[in-house]
Amino acid sequence: MKRKHRKTLEQIYSHPISGNIPWSDIESLLSSLGADISERAGSRVAIVLFGEVRVFHRPHPTPATDKGAVASVRKWLETYEVTP
Repeated sequence: MKRKHRKTLEQIYSHPISGNIPWSDIESLLSSLGADISERAGSRVAIVLFGEVRVFHRPHPTPATDKGAVASVRKWLETYEVTP
């Protein structure tokens, strides 16, 4: 895993939950884990990873991911034992 992806993973697992992680960094991390990312209607993004499909809302107008989405990604990664 690249250093940048490891840093993003550490941010996802930080306490308290960070609301300053750029969505592009999370997409890049998930992509490096083997995710297939596709665009959906509006600003939705479908991510296929671990044989599951999760749909997230790409943040706008700012690039920062909200705390709820970060918590959801963290829970998903914890389920499959992806840790920093």
